[in-house]
Amino acid sequence: MLPSKKLHSFWSGKRVLLTGHTGFKGSWAAAWLMQMGAKVHGFALAPETEPSLHDLLDLSYQSETIADLRDRASVADMVNKVKPELVLHFAAQPLVRRGYREPVETMATNIMGTAHLLDALRDCETVSGILVVTSDKAYDNDSYDQAHGDIVFREGDPLGGRDPYSASKGCQEIVARSFEQSYFRARNIPLVTARAGNVVGGGDWSEDRLMTDIIRAASNGKAVELRNPGTTRPWQHVIEPVAGYLMYLQEAVEGNTTVPALNFGPKESHTVQHVTRLVLDAWGGNSETAHRTSAEASKEARTLALDSSLATTTLSWQPRLDLETCVQWIVDWHKAHLDGQNMHAITEAQISSFESMMDTK
Repeated sequence: MLPSKKLHSFWSGKRVLLTGHTGFKGSWAAAWLMQMGAKVHGFALAPETEPSLHDLLDLSYQSETIADLRDRASVADMVNKVKPELVLHFAAQPLVRRGYREPVETMATNIMGTAHLLDALRDCETVSGILVVTSDKAYDNDSYDQAHGDIVFREGDPLGGRDPYSASKGCQEIVARSFEQSYFRARNIPLVTARAGNVVGGGDWSEDRLMTDIIRAASNGKAVELRNPGTTRPWQHVIEPVAGYLMYLQEAVEGNTTVPALNFGPKESHTVQHVTRLVLDAWGGNSETAHRTSAEASKEARTLALDSSLATTTLSWQPRLDLETCVQWIVDWHKAHLDGQNMHAITEAQISSFESMMDTK
């Protein structure tokens, strides 16, 4: 894993365009980038949750554009004004169940929104590297084989998607690769894609998020309602894949890798029931769980698992937080929030702690 000093020396002073900066993962990325001295320009919709991590962190962006990726003119205008050196494309409609309710909107954001951004960037003379964040759900998931533990997705596996959200992420990969081969390769500008597992961490209040539901129920002394307790996912703290994204784009720009796509996931996957029990035990009290089902939940793939060995080989990236530590960090973060502490300082402290782990062999 790259030492934190090398990461800081690369990103410090860089003009970075970060789409999706008002979201959960984007807010963590922005906090880390600014802690390293990057000049961050954000492009996203207004925060959708109350509270929102974006608002709690109150970061000092170089500029913020609150607009929609589906608005091609707004995207082009923003790129022309920012003239970014590095681009991290996080913005997306990220929810599977919303994808069922709003399939066209999901595809318009995730597919055409990505095309709008890359189209604006192909004539940008300042850009030197682009990373597009997709998802582990971009893979064509055979639920039967997954349930029997026969498949762990690797970067060369077929892309697909059997629900609107997953299909949109598979298509996003194809769009990115087509732009890379048609426009950016000739200019020697790396355009890479990153696929992460289920991301958790402090400050996520999005709908249909497991940690959000658990923390809300635990803090109010209510039972946690689980849609599908037996579902298995590759849970990881948000800081793990963000570290991978930053390392990946840095190594691509510096010419140390030409790998076009990488997985970033934990060493093991765990069930919803297991993760819920860990969080409740760490929180304390006598919270219980209850099981409920929904039509959308029954359509989700029962098992997802990622093979991240290529990221380890290519970047020396590896997960640093085991599941128990990840859960404890989340509980600590949210208890600090409930206590009215400075969440910018708490978030930066967790980032600094992770950097110390990066520097440990």
